[in-house]
Amino acid sequence: QVQLVESGGGVVQAGGSLRLSCAAAGFSSRGYVMGWLRQTPDKERTGVAAIDTYGGTRYADSVKGRFTISQDNAKNTLYLQMDNLKPEDTAMYYCAAGRGVVGGGPADLDAWGQGTLVTVSS
Repeated sequence: QVQLVESGGGVVQAGGSLRLSCAAAGFSSRGYVMGWLRQTPDKERTGVAAIDTYGGTRYADSVKGRFTISQDNAKNTLYLQMDNLKPEDTAMYYCAAGRGVVGGGPADLDAWGQGTLVTVSS
């Protein structure tokens, strides 16, 4: 059974940092584009960052220079380091595995997690 479990969300002041983690079980990321999506109650889910099997990365324009995606293949874990957070980064963040990339995040999804909430106060 495929499981993607996110952690690391929380409440932080603007300008602060958080590191999200995504542990994958019953699943190998090889051949997939792994990444992060986010969603707020009034907007559709959008791509944030993605990383492919060869380590190539993509980012949404809104997070370039502030967020860094990485993965530890030995631990089967995906990370998202978020620095200089802004109130507009407030959202539920989802880890996902897909077969392509759209707008800086994985697309054509095969699996996703339950999400972790990030709240950035001004």
